[in-house]
Amino acid sequence: MDILVTVAALVAVVLLVVLVGFQVALAAGVPWGKAAYGGASATIEPRLRIASGVAAVIWALVAWFFLALAIPAIPGPVPESWQIVVLWVLVGLFAIATAMNAISRSRIERAIWTPVSAVLVVCAVVVVLSARS
Repeated sequence: MDILVTVAALVAVVLLVVLVGFQVALAAGVPWGKAAYGGASATIEPRLRIASGVAAVIWALVAWFFLALAIPAIPGPVPESWQIVVLWVLVGLFAIATAMNAISRSRIERAIWTPVSAVLVVCAVVVVLSARS
């Protein structure tokens, strides 16, 4: 794996760890709801707190996936034969997240999460294109 791919995977890990921390904070009741779920309320309702807890677990698995790609000595959460499919799915999810964040009613959500998800798209594309070559 070349250095660009390693850096892209590690940047993705860092951004995903930040996202996990944010989702954990929301699940714990920290009043950051203006930066999530359309920004309707500073404190999110219980069902969205549960959704944030589930999202934190999912994003942690995605971070682990990218970490394993960056550092081959770390076993990944999916078999190697699935990696290319998972990467393309993540490219799609990150692209959708970018679009959804960009059209959010919440100015702070647009300002923070649109660039984060856009960088995640770029990182995933760099990694997936290197995996194909």
